[in-house]
Amino acid sequence: MKTEQKIPEGWSIKKIIDVCPLQRGFDLPEQNIKKGNYPIVYSNGIKGTHNEYKATAPGVVMGRSGTIGKVTYIEQNYWPHNTSLWVTDFKDNIPKFIFYKLQNLNYAKFNSGSGVPTLNRNDVHIEKILLPPLPEQEKIAEILSCWDDGIEKLSALIEKKKIQKKALMQQLLTGKHRLKGFSSPWHEVKLGDIADLYQPQTISQSDLELDGYPVYGANGLIGYYHKFNHETWQIMITCRGSTCGTVNRTSGKSWITGNAMVVNVDNYKNNKLFLFFKLLNENFLSIVSGSGQPQIVRTPLAKWKLYIPSNLAEQKAIAEILSKADEEIELLNKKLEAFKLEKKALMQQLLTGKIRVKVN
Repeated sequence: MKTEQKIPEGWSIKKIIDVCPLQRGFDLPEQNIKKGNYPIVYSNGIKGTHNEYKATAPGVVMGRSGTIGKVTYIEQNYWPHNTSLWVTDFKDNIPKFIFYKLQNLNYAKFNSGSGVPTLNRNDVHIEKILLPPLPEQEKIAEILSCWDDGIEKLSALIEKKKIQKKALMQQLLTGKHRLKGFSSPWHEVKLGDIADLYQPQTISQSDLELDGYPVYGANGLIGYYHKFNHETWQIMITCRGSTCGTVNRTSGKSWITGNAMVVNVDNYKNNKLFLFFKLLNENFLSIVSGSGQPQIVRTPLAKWKLYIPSNLAEQKAIAEILSKADEEIELLNKKLEAFKLEKKALMQQLLTGKIRVKVN
C-alpha cells in the first residue's frame, strides 16, 4: 500500500509542469557553431560557446538524451542544445531552488530509451514535488549554494595540486632539478635490463568473483578472484586496447591478467616506487603497434631507454617526495567525497522539509 506524501506546514505539492515547465532544446549542428559569448548546454553540461542565444539567464537545463539526470544551472544567456530540456518559466519560484529540486529527482524511473538513455518531458511534467514558500526557497538555495562553493573550491585545489605534482615529476624525474645532497651522475638503462617484463595468465570475465584478491586488467581493477598470481604490489603497463601504454600499479596480493605487461623489479636493485613514477612520466605511444587492436609487445618495451639516478638513495628520496604529493591529493579527494555525501544528505532533508530553515 502506497503511503501518502506528508506535506510540511506551509508547503504545497504541485506537478512540475505547474512549477517549472520544460521544453526541448534547439538543434545546433556542429558546423553551424560560431564561437561567441553564450554557452551551449548539452545533456552532460556546458560544452563550447556560440554567438547567439535562445534562452535568457538564469537558466536550469537537464539532460534529455544520452546523459539523463545531469542538471546544470546557468547564470548567463545560453543556447540549450536539443539533447537537453530547459526550464521555460520559473512561475515566480526561485531559479536556484528549482535547480536543486530538479537535481534531487530520481531520473532512473523516467528513462524511456531502450538503447540510448532518453528523457520524456511529459513523464517529468506529471511528477509531483514539494514546494516551500518563496522565503524558504531562497534560504534553502542559499545554504546549498554555500556547500557548492566549498565543493568547487576544494575541487579547484585538487586540480591545482595535480598540476603542481605533474610539474614536480617533470623536474625530479628528468634530473632538471636535483635534490640537495645528491650530485652523482644519472645513467641510461634499458627497461628490460632492470626489470622482468611479462604478460601473466588471463582469466575470463565469467571467472571473476564478488570478493577475494583484486584482479587487474587493461583498465586497472576489474574484479576479484579467489587466487592471486603476485604476492607483492607490481607496476603494470596496459598492452592491449585503447588505453595501451597506460601505467598503473596493483596493491598487495593480486591477480594480473595478460592484458597488462608486468614490470617486475622485485629481483633488481632499483627503487620500485621510483621506477613506477618514472614510467608514469614516460610516453609509450611510439611503441604501440597493431592496425586494429592497439598493443605493446615485449621486445620494444625491453629496449625502452630510461635516464635514472645511479644513486639508490636519490631514487628513494624522489619517490618519497612524489608519494607525499599523492597522499595529499588522496586526502583532499576523500574530503571532497565526504563533502559531496554530506551535501546530498542535507539536500534530502532540506528539499523535503524534514529540516526546516529559519527565514528573516
